Amino acid sequence: MRVLSITAGAGDMYCGSCLRDNALAAELLRQGHDVTLLPVYTPTRTDEPNVSGRRVFLGGISVYLEQHVPPFRRTPAILDRLWDSAAALRLATGRGVSTDPKGLGELTVSMLRGEEGFQRKEIVKLVKHLEAQPPFDVVSLPNSLLLGLAPALKRQLGRPISCTLQGEDLFMEGLPEPYRSQAKGLVRRHAPAVDVFVAVSDYYAGFMRRYLDLPIEKIRVAPLGVGIDGLSPRPAPGRFTVGYLARVAPEKGLHLLAEAYRLLRSEGRLQGARLLCAGYLAPEHRAYLAGIEARMKEAGLTAEFEYRGTLDLPEKIAFLRELGLLSVPSPYAEPKGLYLLEALACGVPVVQPGHGAFPEILERTGGGLLFAPGDVRSLADAILALHDDRARAVEMGRRGAEGVARHFSVRLMAERVLEIWQGLGAARPC
Repeated sequence: MRVLSITAGAGDMYCGSCLRDNALAAELLRQGHDVTLLPVYTPTRTDEPNVSGRRVFLGGISVYLEQHVPPFRRTPAILDRLWDSAAALRLATGRGVSTDPKGLGELTVSMLRGEEGFQRKEIVKLVKHLEAQPPFDVVSLPNSLLLGLAPALKRQLGRPISCTLQGEDLFMEGLPEPYRSQAKGLVRRHAPAVDVFVAVSDYYAGFMRRYLDLPIEKIRVAPLGVGIDGLSPRPAPGRFTVGYLARVAPEKGLHLLAEAYRLLRSEGRLQGARLLCAGYLAPEHRAYLAGIEARMKEAGLTAEFEYRGTLDLPEKIAFLRELGLLSVPSPYAEPKGLYLLEALACGVPVVQPGHGAFPEILERTGGGLLFAPGDVRSLADAILALHDDRARAVEMGRRGAEGVARHFSVRLMAERVLEIWQGLGAARPC
C-alpha cells in the first residue's frame, strides 16, 4: 500500500501524537509498504529513528506570518523557503514557543477554514507538491484540527481520506470563545470529506463522536501501540520510587501526585521512598512546577523530589527501571496513555485515574490499579497498596509487560490501521 501520512510537528517537544505517527509509519515501512511521513508546522521530534521527510509544509513561521501580516499571504514560494527551512523552524521553536491555545484561537480557526483561510497559499503549495508524486492509496491526517486540508486533498488527489483522533479535544477546550465553537463547527463542516476517523482507544471513539457530532458509521478504533524491543521488564528496584513521566502541565496531574505523596509522608508512610518526575516543561508551565517544588520544600521533602527534565529513549528506559510504580494522575480524560504502555512494557505497575483510556488498558493488561479521578486520598491509598505489597506490585508489572506485548504492540497497531484502510478499498490492485 502506498500511504501519505501527514504528521504535525510540536517544535522541541516529544509529542505523543508525533511519536505515534512515526512509530506507525516506521512499522508500515518495515512491513514493506510505501509510506511518506510528511511533517507540517515544524520538524517532528521523536525518541526512535525519525522516518519523516526533511521538507516541512505549512511551516509554522509562514502560517503565523500569514495570519498576522497580510503581505506575507502573497510572497513567492522561493522567498518562503527562507523561513520554511528546517533550520529556521528549529531555531524558532527551540526558543520555547508557546502552544497555549488561549492565544491561538484566530490562527486555529483560519487553518480550519482551509482554502478560505489566510493560509490558502500554503495549502496550494502542499497540494501542488503532492500532485507531482505517484498516486497514493490513502491520505492520513494526524488529527481533526487539520481537517481544513481535507476538501482540497480529496478533490485534487481523489483518494480516501483518513483522520486520526488522538487527543485534540484538549486543545479545542482551551480555545477561548467564540473560537472554540467556530473550530468545532468547521470540523463538522469538513467531516464529509473524510472517509474514516481512526480513534486511538474505545473511549475516545465514543467521546469524539459526541463531542464533534461525527457520524458513528465513519469511526473505527486502532488501539495505540508501542515498540517493545528495548522496553523489557527490569529487576525490582531497591528503593521504592514513585515516578511520573509525561508533560509537566496541570492537565497531566503532577500536582495531584505530589499532594498524595506529601499526604502519605505526613502520615509516616513511604519511609525511604522518593518521587521522581520527568517530561517536557513548556515555558508557560515553569511556574506550575516551581509551585510544586515549593510545596514539597514546605513539607520538608526537597531531598525526596527530583525533576529530571526531558528524556531521550535510553534515558527514558533507565528512568522507568528505577521505578516501583508510575502514576500520571491526569484530571483530563486521556485518550492515549503512551507513557502508561511504555511503563508496563518495562514491567512497571501503574496507578491511574479510572477514566479516559486507562480502564480499557488496565483491563487488557492487568498491570495496575485505578483510583477515583481527582481524589487524592484514593490515589494515596492505591500507591500505598503497591508499596506495602511488593510481591503484588511485581506480579502486576509482569502481567502488564505480557499484556502490552499481547494487545498494544506497534505491530498490532499497524495491522489494525491497515485493515481499516483496506476496508475503504484504498489499496490499488497489483
